[in-house]
Amino acid sequence: MPGTLPKESDFPANVTVAIIPAPKSQKPVNILILLHGLGDTHTPFATFGTKLQLPETACISLRAPADMPFDLGGFHWGDNIMFDQNTEEMEIDTGFKKSTKLVLEDVVRKTLVKKCGYGLREIVLLGFGQGGMVAVNVAAELGLGEELGGVVSIGGPLPGNSTLPDRASKKKQTPIVICKGNRMSAINEINAQRLKDTFQFLEVVQWKRPGDGMPATKEEMMPIMQFFARRLRSMKGVPEGSIAIG
Repeated sequence: MPGTLPKESDFPANVTVAIIPAPKSQKPVNILILLHGLGDTHTPFATFGTKLQLPETACISLRAPADMPFDLGGFHWGDNIMFDQNTEEMEIDTGFKKSTKLVLEDVVRKTLVKKCGYGLREIVLLGFGQGGMVAVNVAAELGLGEELGGVVSIGGPLPGNSTLPDRASKKKQTPIVICKGNRMSAINEINAQRLKDTFQFLEVVQWKRPGDGMPATKEEMMPIMQFFARRLRSMKGVPEGSIAIG
């Protein structure tokens, strides 16, 4: 039996979400959690979730817990605020202990699993940039034998303070897809190796353009939709029209 679609009131007071029901009044067999990037809000990702139209899948767009500094607007996922001394830009990897707890414990375990009746295998995460770092860190924090439906991270590597499995430990079982630009990407060789050392099933998708922006074409979106088709628990499959971008 599928779980029950959560309401905003089901979540703890410290969690802000936008909920997009499954299309055409279908039962929400799966939940896709969307995690926005640095300085953004959950609203644009809610629009993205609506456009996906994944069968039998409800989307939950989650807002990061911390306000951006200096009245910049938007929110961030980091534990701290740090700036690069050379570029004066805000650092992306500033620890994600609080945000990982928010997503894994407050959203996934307490609300979706305990209150709404979903299994971990029925929950998929998709994050962009800093949100992608939180998504892969959530998968890395799962216990032995636990497995999410999957994680898609667009330009978000494993955080630097994540604990890698030692040689005696089994790699994490949640399948991971990492999307990156062909240059000027946050996913360098070191970050890619750390992901390979942590997860048993890893696919790195390199786009034919620089940078780690959100997918802008059907070609860039296709590997993500193929991953959803493999991992989402749906009898209907992923319709071709759902990969349109714009």
